[in-house]
Formats: sequence, C-alpha cells, structure tokens
Amino acid sequence: MRHRFHGQQWLALPIESVFAFFANPANLPRLMPEWQNARVDEAIFVAPPALAYEQERPRVAGTGSRITISFRPLPLLPLRMRWDAEIVDFEWNVTFCDEQRPRGPFRYWRHRHTVTPEAQHGISGTRIADDVEYELPLGLLGDAANIIFVARQIRAIFDFRQKRLVELFAVAQSV
Repeated sequence: MRHRFHGQQWLALPIESVFAFFANPANLPRLMPEWQNARVDEAIFVAPPALAYEQERPRVAGTGSRITISFRPLPLLPLRMRWDAEIVDFEWNVTFCDEQRPRGPFRYWRHRHTVTPEAQHGISGTRIADDVEYELPLGLLGDAANIIFVARQIRAIFDFRQKRLVELFAVAQSV
C-alpha cells in the first residue's frame, strides 16, 4: 500500500537561494542527522535549462540527474545503506521531483519539493512544501512497519531537516 507524507516550512529567504540549496545534491548530507554519516557517493548531473537572467549557474541536478547516497540506517550500526535517486521533473525556482531508482530502502519513493514566494507579517520569504509518496517492501508486513515506526521516522527526519535548515541559513547569513 502506498503511504503519503506532507510537510511544509517557511523561511525568510529569497526563493532563488532556497531552491538552489535544495536542488544541489551536495547539501543532502547536511540535512541528515550526523549519526547517519550520510554522503553522496556518486552524482551524474544533467544541467537544467539556463535561466535568462542568471550570471553564475549554481550546481543543481536537473531532470535526468542520478544521485547515489549512502548512510547508516540506525544509530551505532556500522552497516551503510545505499539509495539511488533520479530527478524526474525540474522547473527552476518552482519544483523538482526525485524518485528512488532502482536501489533503496523502499519499494517505491517519490518526493516532490515545491517552493513558492510568500510574505509573512510583511517579510518576504519562501514556503517549502514536501510531498512524499512511498511504499515499503514486504506487503502487509511493510504496512505494519509503517504504522509502528516508519511513518514516525519519516516525520522525525523532516522535523530534523526543518530545524537544520534554520541553522544552516542562519550561519550563511552571518558570514
């Protein structure tokens, strides 16, 4: 059975900065807990179409890019898990979507990142939305695992990411 997760966050930052950060796979390990010891093992970039106004193109993964990350799935476990993802949709400063292909912890994983400009209390910023659709292996056993711990673990990962984003962008703005 397919399951869904939706999360969102607002940051007082320009949409171009937020989108470029998320679209650069090198930033993914920075958004994962340190105990996971995440790293990008391989990245094959397909550059997205250039923006008419861009001076310097940031390093981003456009449609067709493939990224392999590895990480520790559980604290203190020396075993590393590899996860292959492909960018299947990309629109500058609006959205991009990654899917697990072929290797990873899920039977199916599709994660759409969407950014929209939004002002709050007179402050310009960016709304970040994450829409995830996933399916675990092992049929009914996977569905039971989702109820017992996987759904909570996904929520915890995105909660961590939201806190970490605030920290990372605060450091960047103070430099």
